[in-house]
Amino acid sequence: MDAVQDAGVVVTGAGGGIGAALARRFAAGGARVVVNDLDAGKAKAVADEIGATAVPGDASEIVAEARDALGGAIDVYCANAGVGCGGDPFAEELWERAWDVNVMAHVRAARALLPEWLERGSGRFVSTVSAAGLLTMIGAAPYSVTKHGALAFAEWLSLTYRHKGVKVHAICPQGVRTDMLTSAGSAGDLVLAPTAIEPEDVADALFEGMAADRFLILPHPEVGEYYKARAAEPDRWLTGMNHLQQKWEGAGR
Repeated sequence: MDAVQDAGVVVTGAGGGIGAALARRFAAGGARVVVNDLDAGKAKAVADEIGATAVPGDASEIVAEARDALGGAIDVYCANAGVGCGGDPFAEELWERAWDVNVMAHVRAARALLPEWLERGSGRFVSTVSAAGLLTMIGAAPYSVTKHGALAFAEWLSLTYRHKGVKVHAICPQGVRTDMLTSAGSAGDLVLAPTAIEPEDVADALFEGMAADRFLILPHPEVGEYYKARAAEPDRWLTGMNHLQQKWEGAGR
């Protein structure tokens, strides 16, 4: 994509998985990339590999430092850092962490980015949401609900600022072969692992979606059909998901 050449790109949560694949793909396209991750060692390893700059730390707080590292301007911001939350679905500390990382980090980044983007009339915000944000995920209430929130915020950004030159994309894959899939345990094995793809496939889907100027990026195209079914026949869809829940419970979780 010509739009990527020499663009200033920030990818959060890029020490591995989808984030690292996105960083590599942008760098291969000629972008100047900032690699962010809480793990400074992982951020540096990816940055050194692709000739990028590592800016480790909390994704909510790195916009100013990343902007400086890119010479004063961010063209593309990939809000990829996320947290999966299994365990007790009513544990408030899990909800607080999921809300802060999966939603508020996006809000804080957009707040810091928008003044510059609106002034110059261009900018691109990429939100890694997950199919859970369009559908849901058994055994992961905080994750599912906050990913719905991330999608809703991305939609709001798009409808509010698209006429002012801000482009927004929401990436919604199902299973991707990353550490997060491994940590999803038996629910991930049942629902996500059978159709899991590589992180590089997600990066490919994003670049195809950017070229077509699509909001929804669906590395698993079938997710679009599930989304339609959920909207058209919610009770039937919920019944089907409940059957999946029962299957999971029957397998001993």
